[in-house]
Order: sequence, then structure tokens, then C-alpha cells
Amino acid sequence: MRRKLHYENIFWIGLIHILALAAIPFFTWSALAVCLIMLFTISPIGVNMTYHRLLTHRGFKVPTWLEYIFSTIAAMSSQGPMMLWVAEHRLHHRFSDKPGDPHSPREGFWHAHMTHLFFHKDFEDEKSQWLKYVPDLTCHPYYHFLNKYYVLFIALPAPFLYLAGGMPWLMWGMFVRIVLMWHVTWSVNSMCHRFGYSNYDTKDLSTNFWLTGLVGAGEGWHNNHHAQPACASHGHYWYELDFTYGLIRGLELLGLATEVRRPVRDRKVITAENYQMAPEPA
Repeated sequence: MRRKLHYENIFWIGLIHILALAAIPFFTWSALAVCLIMLFTISPIGVNMTYHRLLTHRGFKVPTWLEYIFSTIAAMSSQGPMMLWVAEHRLHHRFSDKPGDPHSPREGFWHAHMTHLFFHKDFEDEKSQWLKYVPDLTCHPYYHFLNKYYVLFIALPAPFLYLAGGMPWLMWGMFVRIVLMWHVTWSVNSMCHRFGYSNYDTKDLSTNFWLTGLVGAGEGWHNNHHAQPACASHGHYWYELDFTYGLIRGLELLGLATEVRRPVRDRKVITAENYQMAPEPA
């Protein structure tokens, strides 16, 4: 069956890439610094820690007010509506590398990396399908607000960047940063199902890939994650550096994070609890 092109996604992804290329003449060292600082704060705090390890897998708990703050930061990441992000990632774990996986690498490297975004999916288009994957989020009115108006939060840093550093800060802090953030996130779906090594027999194609592990602030230890999805730490051994887990440990030391789930150290042990996708809604 021929798939229907998602023209809105194609337009916006293409436009942001063009604007990132247009940022090259505006290069300054301070603009690059702003880009990298925002990349390594919004992405680890917003995407890795909040969307992924907190909201999707409930690998730890924080007070509701702090969860809202982190979710607001996450909305600036330009990764789409928050509840849809969580729902689609839970779907990925349910059908990992099988029919039903929204970005299976079995359909090709670039399909897993980004081109799956260029086509409509019934799961995304039919709200009733993805809503049933996020019952623990739909009971929060604020999450409905973030989900609906996420574009406003993506644009929120723009005027502050322009006022602080003119066009260089705006172009690099917004468009270059977003493109880099996209490709780091997408590489988890592509590179970490194609290259690297495995600590666990997860019955899928997930791997630990060192480059994505480093630039992705710990997200590249993907085979570990697929073996124990509810674990807050993706790095299970000392050489698997996990900056995002360091943030979670910092919150725990401050008394702000509780019930932090840690790895099962036996490489052969994969229990039903470790496979738990997310807690059942109350």
C-alpha cells in the first residue's frame, strides 16, 4: 500500500535544515558556545531525562511541580507534541524492530533515522490510538496545554537570543541547535539499531554505540535500555558514560528525585519488571 506523504513535516524539517545552513555566515565563537550550551541543557534535561526516562518509562519520580518545569523545558526541544512523543516511544518498545514499530531499522537506515517522519502514520493521525498509550499523562490539564501549544515553546528562546546576541545567537541558538538535536535523537533510532555492541540478548536489533552514547548524553547505550527500559541509568558499566543519569543522581542527592531505578548488574538477568514500559495508571 502506498503511504501518504506528510507534507507538513517535510516542509518544517526541510525549512529548519535550510535555516541551519543559512546560519553559517553568521558564525561567531559566542554563537557556537550558545548553541552547544543550549544543546547540552535542553536535550539532556528535556528529551533524555524528562520525555524519555521520566515520562515514558517512569525510571524515577520527582514532585509534580518539578515535572511540569522539566516538561516545559522539554517542549522547547522541537520534538513535536509531548504526549505523542511519549506514546510513540512506548509503541516502539512494544513492537521494537517488528511490524508496528514506527521507525523500524528493518525498513532501512534512513527510514529509522528520519524518513519515517515524511509519511503519515495511522497511529499519529488517529488521536484515539495514541491517547490510550498515555493515560498517566492525560489526567494532567497542563500536559494537554503543552501538547497543544508546543510550537509557542519552541519559539520562546528566539526573542531572548536575538536581544542578547543578534542574528548570530538567534541563528545558531535556534536553527543549528535544533538540527543537531534532531540528528542526535534520530541516531538512537538508526545508529543504535545498526552499529555497536550488545550486553543483553533483547531479541531486537538494539545496540550500544559509543558515539551516540557520548554526544547523546547517555542515550546511545541503547541495548542496555531495551533490556531494562524502566532503568533510569542507560550506562550499566563504568565505561558507558551517562551524563543524563548524572543529572538524575544529582536530583536524588538533593532529595528531589525518588524511586530511582538502577541496573540489574547480571548481564544474563532480564526480568519482567525490567521490561515494564511504564507504570499502570491509577
